[in-house]
This record gives sequence, structure tokens and C-alpha cells, in this order.
Amino acid sequence: MISLEDVSVGYGSVAVQSRVSARVGEGEIFAIVGDSGSGKSTLLRSMIGLMPPQSGRVVFEGAPSFGVLFQNGALWSSMSVLENVAVGAVFGRAHGNLDHAERCLELVGLGARGNSLMASLNLQERKNVELARALAMAPRVVLIDEAMSGLNPAEIEQSMRLIRRVRDQTGVTIIWVEHVVKAIMAVVERILVLNFGQIIAAGTPAEIAADPAVIEAYLGTAA
Repeated sequence: MISLEDVSVGYGSVAVQSRVSARVGEGEIFAIVGDSGSGKSTLLRSMIGLMPPQSGRVVFEGAPSFGVLFQNGALWSSMSVLENVAVGAVFGRAHGNLDHAERCLELVGLGARGNSLMASLNLQERKNVELARALAMAPRVVLIDEAMSGLNPAEIEQSMRLIRRVRDQTGVTIIWVEHVVKAIMAVVERILVLNFGQIIAAGTPAEIAADPAVIEAYLGTAA
């Protein structure tokens, strides 16, 4: 569905990504991981046109349509949960579908909280509202930028199961940027690992877990 072909991105003369190539299949959960400053979010922004590549290209099969969960999401605290999700349902449409927004809330486990104010939700619930809003746009691809930040281990486990359930029930392609490799091993099909803007490994979770470069950079070894 999406191909990155020798994509290089930077800020002026400062290079952030150097000749990154990858392919993401339709309906796949694909992770981009790496330490802070490795260029993960920059690569994500290049996919959606916020930072066009300085060289190389991003190629889509068919018309691209995205729902994006940024690391610091923007929700309207004075509005209800359902009203926030409805923004996604009406985006770019002459007439919104409130029923669709309600179904998206049900999918993320917040169907009973539609009339609650956003200010009454905890952090994990707010992140789930962001996911519901992205799904309400009926995208082909959902891009997740470190949505696990700030969550405790139990909440991360719940969010991992939710992401898999969303893919299985909707068929949407998910590209998930994360800096904690271990947090995504049980969920994704393939992983791209970045270090200082370059690919150091790519493959299945099992292949990544056994890769010497990844072990040295992120996973660590037993003492």
C-alpha cells in the first residue's frame, strides 16, 4: 500500500533521515521504532506531507487517506467525548454521520462515555478518544505517533490489545511509531528500526529480537 523509496528528510542542511526505504502492506500493523531523536516522527510526517522528502519519494497505492494520532494530541476539553469524535466523522464532509462516530466509540470501549466531558477522562481514555476520532474519518491508514507515552504497563497492555482489535475488525492499515521496542513485539507484523536516521534492522518481531544491532542499541543483553 505504501512504499518509501530512498527517503531523506531534514531541516535545512541538517539531515534527520538518510535514504530510508520500506514497504507497508494493506491491513498490516507496521512499526517504526528507535530511540528518542532517531527520526521516527520526522519519517511519519514525511508520509503525510507535513515534511516532504528532500530526496526520494513516498508512493501510495490508490488515494491516500489518513487518521493520525500525534504524540501530543489535541482534544477539546469543554466538549463531550462524542462531540470530539464527531469532528472526525464530519471532517471533509457536507453532512456528518453521528451513528458512525458512536460506533467508533464502541470499538475503543467508550460507548457508554459519549456524553461525558473530555475533562473527566483519564489519560488512557483520552488517547482512546483520539483513536476513535481518527477512525471516524474512515481512513485507509492510521498513523500512531508514540501514543503509549505516559501510560503505565497495564495500560500499555490494554492499548496494545486495542490496536490489534481495531485492525482485525476494520481492516485498516496501522503504522505505529514507538521508541520502546518491547512494547510492540506481541502486536505488529513487521518492524523497522531506526538509529540516528538510518535503518539498522527490518523484519518480523522474532527477527528484530535476535538482531545483534538491535540488541546492542535497544534491547540489552543479560549480565
